[in-house]
Amino acid sequence: MKIFLMHVTLRAAWVHSLKEKRMVVKSLVQRVKNKFNVSVSEIDEQDIHQTIVIGIAGIGGTSAQLDSTMENIVNFIESNTDAEIIGIEEEVEVYKF
Repeated sequence: MKIFLMHVTLRAAWVHSLKEKRMVVKSLVQRVKNKFNVSVSEIDEQDIHQTIVIGIAGIGGTSAQLDSTMENIVNFIESNTDAEIIGIEEEVEVYKF
């Protein structure tokens, strides 16, 4: 079993309040969860209104499958929000039971 972790940082320059940011984050998180069946949450910078940091975790059988999923998630985020991706950290862990 392989597990992937992603840490995606976005900048939303047009956001001027935390309430506005919350609407953007909730929408994006829910759409990623529904589309890819992964765990997604805002994980950092909750008090900074123009920076969005989300964590994404999922499992799969092969490295190719995980690489494809991570690439598709990044493409989905880019096409479904006006926020600019300014950083992506990816990690794949292998577990044998």
